[in-house]
Amino acid sequence: MDWRDIYQKKLMTADEAVKTARSGDSIYFGLNVSIATVLTDALVRRASELRDVSLVGSLLLKPQPYLAEEMRGHFFLKTMFLGDFDREAYRRGMADVVSLHLSQYKTFIDHAGAADIAFLDVSRPDSRGYMSYGISGGAMYNGVRERVGKVILQANDRAPYVYGDQNYIHVSEADGIVEASMEHDTLLLPPPSEREKNIAAYVVEQIPDGACLQIGIGGISNAVGYSLDQKNDLGVHTELMTECLMYLAKKGVITGKRKTLHPGKIVMAFCMGSKELYEYLDHNPLIHAMGYDYVNDSYVIGKNDNMISVNNALMVDLTGQVHAEGVGFQQYSGTGGQLDFVKGAQLARGGKSFIVLNSTLPGKNGREAQSKIVAAAPPGTPVTTPRADTQYVVTEYGCVNLKKLLFKDRARALISIAHPDFRPGLTREAKAAGLL
Repeated sequence: MDWRDIYQKKLMTADEAVKTARSGDSIYFGLNVSIATVLTDALVRRASELRDVSLVGSLLLKPQPYLAEEMRGHFFLKTMFLGDFDREAYRRGMADVVSLHLSQYKTFIDHAGAADIAFLDVSRPDSRGYMSYGISGGAMYNGVRERVGKVILQANDRAPYVYGDQNYIHVSEADGIVEASMEHDTLLLPPPSEREKNIAAYVVEQIPDGACLQIGIGGISNAVGYSLDQKNDLGVHTELMTECLMYLAKKGVITGKRKTLHPGKIVMAFCMGSKELYEYLDHNPLIHAMGYDYVNDSYVIGKNDNMISVNNALMVDLTGQVHAEGVGFQQYSGTGGQLDFVKGAQLARGGKSFIVLNSTLPGKNGREAQSKIVAAAPPGTPVTTPRADTQYVVTEYGCVNLKKLLFKDRARALISIAHPDFRPGLTREAKAAGLL
């Protein structure tokens, strides 16, 4: 049978598609940008008929109706990484999060995030009947598909067709297809501040031509990317495809010519940014989407010579422990892929790992600013990167390499890049703790 006939046979409305859901089911609906919103909206319309339905997804970029207070008892979110809106649901007790490196995402979907049904946002079919996983689906869709009993596709004419290994599903492999025309959520960062540019300058001077980049999300990481426009033949192996990487690729700075793994390709797992960035992904032969289990595998990352990893932190203590996901018992985001790339970059020949952060956090209610270089984090604060793995730490006051330093030397080095107003206090605390 021709794939077009199969496609027509499997077409249904969103309301018809969600009739298969039952109370107590677990349903995977996507991540960040690639979310099957047309299907989840239809599921909400059935809320009065459903109880205790677990929804599996992550990093939501806008409010979702299934997390409204009136949906309590009907829907509950399970996630690997909190965004602004799933974080708010977590604080209200309508969501829970797991601590897991992105490279281990299959552990999540095998256990805490196991699903019965998958709702997948995909592109429209190509000439052979294959649909692409779109903007961010390459990160997890393949693993999810292997583990669920039923797959419903949201065939979205706004979803770009993104190339990559195992980044497609054929119409014959779907249990149902719902056509949609849905704009994807965007994430627009403000232009880098002067302080962020100053921090970026310390990193940029250590990045050689031909280096392979992983750049995390955030203002400082963004500033690093935009500051690389005078480099040559950079490559990319990153979990997150960002606006600044598109900027470098369009300028011809990113070519991938010198990459030792997947030369000539921007390897990514997912993407967040502007509509222009999403359109850039569409049928772009430079883009190569793959799953977290490959992209974030430290040993795979280490096969890229001159691998440069740039990630953000909330605070760093005087022994070099990096706290990037929460403060105390207040979870802010998630474990994510930071340690995957910290380790991977240091396994690479010529590789370097950078943790970047502003030296201070502005105070609230008229209080003084707080130092983000701390003697010790508050009790309960999760350690995202252990001190044994931390290499370069960078603030606007300098860049220090902690690798192989004794504790006393580490403390001195980190105090030297703290805000000058906090250095005397940090020195006193370090001496009281026996670190100096």
